[in-house]
Amino acid sequence: MIVDGNLAGSELSALNRSRILDHIDLDQNEFQRLLNDLCDDLLTSTSHGAIRVDNALIDSLLGEIAHPDLRRSLLRAMWSIADADDWLADAEAVLLTRASNAWAAETNFSSPVPQF
Repeated sequence: MIVDGNLAGSELSALNRSRILDHIDLDQNEFQRLLNDLCDDLLTSTSHGAIRVDNALIDSLLGEIAHPDLRRSLLRAMWSIADADDWLADAEAVLLTRASNAWAAETNFSSPVPQF
């Protein structure tokens, strides 16, 4: 939601519709506090007025999510949130690609393609 530097109301609505917070035992207040802390942390690492998150950090954070079902749910939620404002920013595309690549290697991540 913040990877593109623009937290849109439509993205927050998509987050709520996804119910992903239910899967990770995090209520709205805790999430808001976590989001504020993350934004504060990111603001300390600006470069020429832009926030850049290192790919190694993204990969490390994605690696912390180990359960295949949670990965699937989270990836669906990430796509819904990124698409909610009708604009896929470059940073969102990078994050979604990295998540898809990292998690696709997981056994049973996706259903097998039916053979005809």
